[in-house]
Amino acid sequence: MTTDFTKEDIYNELKKILTEDLEIAEDKITGDANLFTDLDLDSIDAVDIAVRMQQYTDKKLSPEEFKQIRTVEDVVNAVWTLLNS
Repeated sequence: MTTDFTKEDIYNELKKILTEDLEIAEDKITGDANLFTDLDLDSIDAVDIAVRMQQYTDKKLSPEEFKQIRTVEDVVNAVWTLLNS
């Protein structure tokens, strides 16, 4: 799998996961939306997002990296950094 993803590609895939799989209203999903307080996700949902992003990119975020993630933008930036490291 190629790693030629843009941040917009990553954001769009994350948005798809949030809306289709986790049934989050699209209008709630913004870059600064907190996954836990604004989108009402729990730790199981967060793990599901990590797994789905791993399937999408063929790269795995470490548990330490994932613990730092709080917002939609944090997910995008973490995946982007992982792909470009």
